[in-house]
Amino acid sequence: MKNIILIACLASLLLSGCRHREHHNQEAAIFTVTSPVQNDTVIYQTYVSQIRSIRHIELRALEKGYLQHIFVDEGKSVKKGQLLFQILPVVYQAEAQKAHAEVTFAEIEYQNTKALADSNIVSKNELALAKAKLEKAQADFQLARAHLSFTEIRAPFDGMVGRFNDVREGSLLDEGELLTTLSDNSKMWVYFNVPEAEYINYTTQRSSEAPARVKLQMANHELFDQEGIIETIEADFNNETGNIAFRATFDNPTRILRHGETGNIFMFTPVKNALLIPQAATFEVLDKKYVYVVDEENIVHAKEIRVQHEMPHIYNVSAGLSPSDKILADGIRKVKNGDKITVEQKPFYAILRELQNLRAE
Repeated sequence: MKNIILIACLASLLLSGCRHREHHNQEAAIFTVTSPVQNDTVIYQTYVSQIRSIRHIELRALEKGYLQHIFVDEGKSVKKGQLLFQILPVVYQAEAQKAHAEVTFAEIEYQNTKALADSNIVSKNELALAKAKLEKAQADFQLARAHLSFTEIRAPFDGMVGRFNDVREGSLLDEGELLTTLSDNSKMWVYFNVPEAEYINYTTQRSSEAPARVKLQMANHELFDQEGIIETIEADFNNETGNIAFRATFDNPTRILRHGETGNIFMFTPVKNALLIPQAATFEVLDKKYVYVVDEENIVHAKEIRVQHEMPHIYNVSAGLSPSDKILADGIRKVKNGDKITVEQKPFYAILRELQNLRAE
């Protein structure tokens, strides 16, 4: 019996010692604190975008006939007026020749009638009728020439030829049949959708009439080397999504951007006296954001904050903090409201560099 009591006492002493060491280790933990930084900064919003050529058209057959020649290949650059496709022109050449002959006949008939009318041999009505026949023959000739010209499909502007629509030399084409597309990639229109609240912020915070400038992140996550300008905003909001479409225009001198690509638009907004804190210093309770503020006695107090803008690793706080506050920057899950802790001060930008390095790894 004495042995049992002795063992129980030893176990109690050991457990008490473990708890004492655990409590001592908790008190010995050092937590990092920092202070918000107040600076002028630039906030940017990211939007998924669709990239479109400034001119992107369909090239279609204007006449029915056999496709005689294809003078270009898919994906090739062409110049304005360059011949791209030739539809077999034999029938249309014959019609043009016939119409030209009728013009010649009508001209001779008109000249003869005019000579007779000048001699008062025929009436003025007969002269007017001959003139009308000549004008009709000339109009028919112009129409035949137009039909003949439609057998040649030329580029209406400098651009890049798209994919052929299952047409090859010898294909029988119907009038209006799609042959390919042509894209002018010298400039690109980039469309992106902006939520209603951000649209209102954009329009109310604009302090200049100069067009807003944006950057484009391409699909490989590289930034396009040209800045774009917002040229137009769609008239109506989309009732289903609550968004409104913006359009930015980018010069595309190297033609690296092509019709149909996607990317991300970065829209920048300058903010005066922004109060910045690390995102890692915050926690959420019921959709509200909080930080732990450390007082002069190193006691932590949970404090609600209001976030105005979000950036990588950073929040811009609009309410709840001041630049003189000290906030807990790490270990927020290891403390609770009212705890007294041991702290070390670290500058905001040193903490930000550590967070950026962790992301890079």
